[in-house]
Amino acid sequence: MKKALIFDMDGTLFQTDLLLEPALVATFDVLRKTSGWEGDTPIETYRKIMGAPLPVVWETLCPQHSLEIREKSNEIFHEKLIKLIKNHQGSLYPNAELVLEKLSENHTLYIASNGQIDYLQAIVETYHLNRFFKKVYSIQSISSGHKSDLVKKIIDENNINAGAVIGDRLSDINAAKENGLMAIGVNFDFAQPEELKHADQVIHNLIELI
Repeated sequence: MKKALIFDMDGTLFQTDLLLEPALVATFDVLRKTSGWEGDTPIETYRKIMGAPLPVVWETLCPQHSLEIREKSNEIFHEKLIKLIKNHQGSLYPNAELVLEKLSENHTLYIASNGQIDYLQAIVETYHLNRFFKKVYSIQSISSGHKSDLVKKIIDENNINAGAVIGDRLSDINAAKENGLMAIGVNFDFAQPEELKHADQVIHNLIELI
């Protein structure tokens, strides 16, 4: 049986930071016109919570707004992101394709992401990632909203007994450890030093995975 490698998407394979500001600015421009938002777009706040489940993200960004407005904001944000992705205004991290091609020769690869299905599909289709990954798993496929449960679903469905989770946030590291897999932290745009110290290994470029 091939060993499995389970990758996070945002901040691990895909440089979400390139699209973050224009998509958030466009979303909060709409909120200023329709929902009484005042002040600057909370870009730095979003950077700090990148990788959190979407309900947590919008509760943090719009604490004074209703659940309905938060859900609508999330819809707008994803529409903006997907449009930018399909226009090739984003990018994979350096060496991503080379590394994925090499690793897929001897490992089965999966994606486990807190991103929505349509958002993940836009990235996969735009950058032709299906050639490397057996399956892409979104947090929307489980009811708990926890990355650990998503990784367990991947393990159970695919009879995985060894491998690693590669990601930039504590939720990825915990998902690995709670499921008996190796935790590899990537020290990229959204990574936090206090979270990465819990990883079994930390890399600074995807090429190190080979």
